[in-house]
Amino acid sequence: MISSLRGRVLTAAGSSVVIEVGGVGFHVNTTPAFALACREGHEASVHTSLVVREDALTLFGFASRDELDVFELLLGVTGVGPKSALGVLSALSPDQVAAAVQGDDDAVFRKVSGIGPKTAKLITLSLAGKLVARPSGPTAAPVVTGGVAESVLAALTGLGWSERVAAEAVDETMAVASETEAGSVPSVLRLTLARLGPAQHAGRAR
Repeated sequence: MISSLRGRVLTAAGSSVVIEVGGVGFHVNTTPAFALACREGHEASVHTSLVVREDALTLFGFASRDELDVFELLLGVTGVGPKSALGVLSALSPDQVAAAVQGDDDAVFRKVSGIGPKTAKLITLSLAGKLVARPSGPTAAPVVTGGVAESVLAALTGLGWSERVAAEAVDETMAVASETEAGSVPSVLRLTLARLGPAQHAGRAR
């Protein structure tokens, strides 16, 4: 079982990245936010799940362990395959998934491409009691709220930025972003990376 990878990014586009580890390039299916945050030639770290099928071995990767845990729980739901589970985590943060399950709010999952009303209801029923939304509270690091900001923060920390530095940059970006930009993970991620600066990020690559 391949549970994580750390190495140089060879390519990053759409919803996948190729990470070189020990001279071997691993193709990893991931969220668009994480793929967008990766930079070719820089180091990235990703938590992975190896999905075994008769005709293929496919790696799915996430910036945080929480995302990976939710992905694997979703795979246990009847009617939810790897692509649908990845779609859920491309649209929702782990805390948002947990909150929807706790609130029996299947409408949230119906908005995800490939998930119909029946499957959405099965998600809330099957995951009931297995996920707990963490209450927000005072922390030492800046508070980052909202699904978009959480997704961007997870992508940045997965690439090696400290949580404090990443959270400060995301908070600053959200404060000046337009309403349209603030509602888009790619837009916020792009603006935050520009704020952090390529020189700083390059210093974290090995």
